[in-house]
Amino acid sequence: MTLLRIGTRGSALARWQANHVREALGTTCGVESEIVVVKTSGDKTSAPVEQIGVIGVFTKELEDALLDGRADWAVHSMKDVPTEFSELCRVATVFEREDPRDALVSFRGETLENLPRGARIGTSSLRRASQLRQFRPDFQIIEIRGNVDTRLRKVAEGEYDAVVLAKAGIVRLGHASRVAEVLSPEIVLPAVGQGALGVEFMASREKEFRLVDQLIDRNTMLAVNAERALLADIQGGCRLPLGAWARLEAGEMVIDACVLAADGTESIRRRRKKVCHNERDAETLGKEVAGELLGAGAERLLHLAGRSVA
Repeated sequence: MTLLRIGTRGSALARWQANHVREALGTTCGVESEIVVVKTSGDKTSAPVEQIGVIGVFTKELEDALLDGRADWAVHSMKDVPTEFSELCRVATVFEREDPRDALVSFRGETLENLPRGARIGTSSLRRASQLRQFRPDFQIIEIRGNVDTRLRKVAEGEYDAVVLAKAGIVRLGHASRVAEVLSPEIVLPAVGQGALGVEFMASREKEFRLVDQLIDRNTMLAVNAERALLADIQGGCRLPLGAWARLEAGEMVIDACVLAADGTESIRRRRKKVCHNERDAETLGKEVAGELLGAGAERLLHLAGRSVA
């Protein structure tokens, strides 16, 4: 195989992820590769993600690079990948998942419970905001944009009392010592696909890229498939007040999921478990939980949050 071109966003975290794939290609598959940086819609504006108006704000241009031949693979954080993407492409979840939980970085090192009343917490995630408001209605949730380093700098300078970020990204960039608390999923359920990496490539080249199978961790793949099936049945987008976490426990796939009102005053939470032998079983599990959430009134909460079930 000739030199494989790996498309990625230009942020430090995205480059880390792409280089992680590049190193694995070399050591596990014996394939040489190079990094191709692509600027995405989410990188070109400081507007809140919900206002950009592009499905897949961090993935669309990477997909375009595959379609026009500038890249052979694109590396994504699976939490950024929409449940609906081009039929011309395939996405494979690769590697063992990092810890999917969210982490708190605070100005004075306080935990979530010990933050001062009215604390200003920076996040751009409706999912995080609604769950934080549910836990502490006194919190002031302030919109924040920028990469991990930018957000950490803003809290270090006192612009925010705290920020909430994916633990995986903080650890991958070497900032684990900044974490004041890893947030329990009982308080903040993570985003669908959080902590997992995926590679996307043209469907027409699927046989050529069978080598991707060497990078797949089966348990991670099944868990992410379950979460994404749930999200697809709730709604195709990925910017919802919805958290979900699937994982293998004692031989069964367990999934916790919740849908919330944007202000955190109402929530619906469900747990379900099942032995999953294959992708179809995992997707069925996710769909069953989605059905339970919708049956319990999730559509009404999403409507209140400015969303609707497709």
